Amino acid sequence: MGLLHNLVRGLVRGSDRLAEITSKMGPKSFNRGRGAKRVGYLTSNKKFVRVKEMVPEFVVPDLTGFKLKAYVSYRAPPGTEEEMTAEKLFMETAAPAIQKDIEEGTFDPNNLEKYGLESTQEGKLFKLYPKNYVQ
Repeated sequence: MGLLHNLVRGLVRGSDRLAEITSKMGPKSFNRGRGAKRVGYLTSNKKFVRVKEMVPEFVVPDLTGFKLKAYVSYRAPPGTEEEMTAEKLFMETAAPAIQKDIEEGTFDPNNLEKYGLESTQEGKLFKLYPKNYVQ
């Protein structure tokens, strides 16, 4: 009875076997890392072969003579631009084209797709439903 009792007790009281394993759960030599991509593969005799095409290549622009710095202080004054609203966006994007077509006499209220109106939302990443609107 002792062996079966100890087995059941070990299974019940043991660590959660469905949880994701962390470096604290394994032995001292176990290190999961931080999700870095492998830049090669292991052979059957446990030798690592590096593949040049798998190494990430970082493209960094030349910033010589660039006056801005990478850090913006929290003490920097707030910006002077006004908040972007739907009316302001419309006035900057579609309104000039509509105004020009009205002056030329070529404005057609049935052809609003020309100015950016989308009648359907097929194929969009974020579809606008009534529940998405701010109330």
